[in-house]
Amino acid sequence: MLAAVMGYEYLSENYVPESENSSSSGSSEEKVLAPDFTVYDADGNPVSFSDFAGKPVVLNFWATWCGYCVKEMPSFEKAFLQYGDEVVFMMINVTDGYQETKEDAMSFIEEKGYTFPVYYDTELSAASVYGASSLPATAFINADGELLHGQFGMLSEETLFGYIEKLLAK
Repeated sequence: MLAAVMGYEYLSENYVPESENSSSSGSSEEKVLAPDFTVYDADGNPVSFSDFAGKPVVLNFWATWCGYCVKEMPSFEKAFLQYGDEVVFMMINVTDGYQETKEDAMSFIEEKGYTFPVYYDTELSAASVYGASSLPATAFINADGELLHGQFGMLSEETLFGYIEKLLAK
């Protein structure tokens, strides 16, 4: 797990979007492709990251027991309402069945009135693939499936909106 976290942090810190590449000599720039995973919707249907191929995606790993996750949720709701037609939001609840249950998460979402799509990582496969060992964790993936940025910890609304704008920039 530690290797996955370190690799994720390294890749997310060292990825340089093509628009920032000052070389036009055709040198190969390493692009980091976002790995596929499967989570479940509220009805228990499988949903894979690859189902959204060709669209920019914001992944957010969260849990109700995580204070910073709860604090950043209103910003994600605001972003979803503003950009939900252009960007896929995958709000992934890290549902381990002990600290976090699907029922707890569903009650929280209903109580707060959030409308963004919530998925449940009941097998912890998505969290494992993305090295989300601390929460919240967010990844921004462009329409080509390339990791633009990944961040552990709470995002400010300004940072969240800034990275979404980068996802939409052509």
